[in-house]
Amino acid sequence: MAWLKGKAGLGFLCVVMPFAAMAEELRILALGDSLTQGYGLIESEGFVPQLDAWLEAQGAEVAVINGGVSGDTSAGGAARVDWSLTPDVDAMIVTLGGNDLLRGIDPDVTRDNIKAILSAAQAKSVEVLLVGMQAPGNYGPEYKQAFDSLYPELAEDYGVLYVESFFDGIGTSDPAQARVFFQDDGIHPNAEGVAKIVEGLGPRVLDLIDRVGDPGA
Repeated sequence: MAWLKGKAGLGFLCVVMPFAAMAEELRILALGDSLTQGYGLIESEGFVPQLDAWLEAQGAEVAVINGGVSGDTSAGGAARVDWSLTPDVDAMIVTLGGNDLLRGIDPDVTRDNIKAILSAAQAKSVEVLLVGMQAPGNYGPEYKQAFDSLYPELAEDYGVLYVESFFDGIGTSDPAQARVFFQDDGIHPNAEGVAKIVEGLGPRVLDLIDRVGDPGA
């Protein structure tokens, strides 16, 4: 009888284990720079932990991986994307280009780097949410047009999800009003600013999760 119970137990495990594997949470890589990494904030206040908590509150079984490196340019992201996309990664959020702007890097160079990132994801069948950036006007209209347009154009070329700006959730064009959501450097959001960013970006991440579940979307 003990032997029979053991055999029955093994049979039960054989049936249950595939379903347990199917129920494993999705893994999303957040590939970015200091905005993704959580510069100037305690760990729980950063973008990735707050997004993780927001998604959990929506009932999504997801783990967001912090692939943010402070100071990283699009070239840095392109250099590490291949080994960052481990076999357990199902989807990726790409937020890169801010440091390209700070350095005045040629928009064509940034375009090539973002293309390399999207190509790597495509080769590994990883769904992507591409987060755009906008250049300031002081670089001139030609630079701004070339930089601003590269994100929506590449999103269309590669068929990936796109959101115009990381800061859409802050929801104000008035610098004085927006200031309260940033740290003293005026570049990196504070904890309250991150919460607003997550509220704005979260629905698009849910769309990304849906794409993983429906590859034909």
